[in-house]
Amino acid sequence: MKLLSLLKINSSMIMIYKKRCLSVLLLLPPHVDNEKAADYLRTEIGQNNPIIEWTAVRPDGLINESEVSEYEVYCSPTRSAIFNVGKVSRINVGHFMAALIDNDDLWQKWKGQMPVIYSKMSS
Repeated sequence: MKLLSLLKINSSMIMIYKKRCLSVLLLLPPHVDNEKAADYLRTEIGQNNPIIEWTAVRPDGLINESEVSEYEVYCSPTRSAIFNVGKVSRINVGHFMAALIDNDDLWQKWKGQMPVIYSKMSS
């Protein structure tokens, strides 16, 4: 009986352990390259560089769609990239990136940041 209750109590710890194990497996190229590039932007270029302005759009699980749909943009991931992947269409990512170029207010909002984009799911 004690063993069973111990397993129930530690089920969240098991999930954390699984995520950590998978995270280690995912730290293989190209993920490592992506992390290095992001780190370089943050540490070497910085958010307020007088010469280089940048934004790194981070899509989650990419899907194919033929038309732009509603999407949401966040400062950081709102879902687990391993166990609860959000989806975003490639066309939505392209639309957001084009909007960053065309809309100065939007550019100023996300300049020097790494926004995450998700397609808005219908209720």
